[in-house]
Amino acid sequence: MYDGLAAAADLPRGWTDEQEAGSFRLKPQGNQAFFGCTVGQHSWKTFLLPPRTKLWQAERQGHGVEIVPHQEQTPKFAFIGVRPCDLHAIAVQDRVFLEGPYVDPVYQARRRLAFIVAVNCTRAGGTCFCASMGTGPQATTGFDLALTEILHGLEHYFLVEVGSDQGAEVLQEVPHKPATTAVQTLANKLIQETTAHMGRHLDSDGLKELLYRHYDHPRWDEVASRCLTCGNCTLVCPTCFCNAIEDVTDLTGEHAERWRRWDVCFNVDHSYIHGGSIRTSAKARYRQWLIHKLATWIDQFGCSGCVGCGRCITWCPVGIDITAEVRAIRESEKEE
Repeated sequence: MYDGLAAAADLPRGWTDEQEAGSFRLKPQGNQAFFGCTVGQHSWKTFLLPPRTKLWQAERQGHGVEIVPHQEQTPKFAFIGVRPCDLHAIAVQDRVFLEGPYVDPVYQARRRLAFIVAVNCTRAGGTCFCASMGTGPQATTGFDLALTEILHGLEHYFLVEVGSDQGAEVLQEVPHKPATTAVQTLANKLIQETTAHMGRHLDSDGLKELLYRHYDHPRWDEVASRCLTCGNCTLVCPTCFCNAIEDVTDLTGEHAERWRRWDVCFNVDHSYIHGGSIRTSAKARYRQWLIHKLATWIDQFGCSGCVGCGRCITWCPVGIDITAEVRAIRESEKEE
């Protein structure tokens, strides 16, 4: 879980995870690594794009109404242990909420105050495919400090890369020394081994065009027969941003509030337009999610909506695997 840390002892030291489709298990690792786990069900969007946000409230004033915008006291975050795939996910949401024609003030305020300590991956999870998406396992941008945890014989230390002036200032408060060539070589070797042992692979070559060509592929019916439309995949996804607006009032009618909350495109009501939903079937909703994530997202924002973290595979109750679905469509085209 991502939650408040009072001390380094709060980190899951000595633990690792086993992930497969529809399965997540923790187990002792046999060493004292602080960052032996990869990613769990949480993502950093929980803090930058809160699950529930109060937008404004209204009070009845005589025969009129006074609308009062909600003023949040923006928290300052230090994100410790951000994986490279999640760095890219934050960058994707930056495009959505900061770089378009409309800027989201809640996201902007929280994002501006976030200090990010990234951690390079020295082991790949069972459902990870960040190497396929070009988002890992090494952090290349978007961090203040980046750590590589190294356990070598009896030695246990961190290689640190500075990514910003603020990161350099923080590092000055920590005992450190210049890294030797041997240490840097060892860190690079660990990252290369992680790249070679990804739990999953997704062929992204021409992927957008592939999905556009097969909008009516029979595979959509097959996956729909298994999909529960529960929305787990979107809730754990670090880039999904679907939301709904709710208005609530008190019993007297004197006070009203407007809230934004996370929503999922697997809900029938999410695509409701006057007269009914435009995606009434599980097939239509799953197809919308996958094609948006891997294809139309590129047309909208100039990048993929998938960072290869594998959360949607791990936390799907029936083990639907996005990489397997794409592979099935691609292989059927080869057969044809």
